[in-house]
Amino acid sequence: MADFGFNEHHQTEIINYMRFARSKRLLRLKTIDSCFEELKDSRLVEDTFTVDEVREMLDGLQMVVRGEVEMELINTAHTNVLLLRQLFSQAEKFYLRLQTDISELENRELLEQVAEFEKTDFKTTNKINQETSKPKLAPLNEGGVSELLNKEIARLQEENDKLKSRLRTLESQAMSALDEKTKAERALKDLQRTQGEQKEINNLEDTVAALKEDYERSLSANAASQKDLKENLITAKHELLRVQEQLALAEKELEKKFQQTAAYRNMKEILTKKNEQIKEIRKRLQKYEPDD
Repeated sequence: MADFGFNEHHQTEIINYMRFARSKRLLRLKTIDSCFEELKDSRLVEDTFTVDEVREMLDGLQMVVRGEVEMELINTAHTNVLLLRQLFSQAEKFYLRLQTDISELENRELLEQVAEFEKTDFKTTNKINQETSKPKLAPLNEGGVSELLNKEIARLQEENDKLKSRLRTLESQAMSALDEKTKAERALKDLQRTQGEQKEINNLEDTVAALKEDYERSLSANAASQKDLKENLITAKHELLRVQEQLALAEKELEKKFQQTAAYRNMKEILTKKNEQIKEIRKRLQKYEPDD
């Protein structure tokens, strides 16, 4: 008996599927044979045919056979899809994920094993009699296997719940971290802006300090200059008083010296005479003036 590595139950399921496939294949072959028989009965009624007639009959037969073969291939592919659907549906009930290897479908060695299986075990009468027709695969109901699967499912669900809780915690932490990052970026921008403003303030303070220093230096220079000017003014006043005093003394000295000269005495005598003459003239004039 060919061994595919399956247990007896699965081996039986393979036999049932191969029986179904063989019955479909034999039915399609009979259909193809009937196409040839129909051609023989309907067209081959004469002894000789022209080339065109033969070509026409062969083209028509080719079209019919091609259609039958294509229909069988399509039907086989769709049947295989329905079979896989049953297997996947049962697997998903137990949270299993089945995988297929398409390349194994063209494995010549495995195909030969299947052919050998069909020639020997599939045709055994005992095998056929032991099996009953089953419309679909039965789910795994063995107590031990079901219990293990249920425990595994419960464990996976518990682990999944823990992971979901952990994920929510991580999401909350991520959102908190994102908020903190946003706040930090905003604080950094504020700090940079404040630093920029503080730098401008420092520059302004430096400028004001420099101006104040220049102003104080200028005030100090002006004060020194005013002090010098005041001292110079006092000195000039003293010098002026001294000069005026010297000038007055010089005038007195000069007048004294002038009075002592002969010209001064002559001039004084002349002026005295002139004054007396003027007085005499005034007296005479008063005599001729009319009374008011």
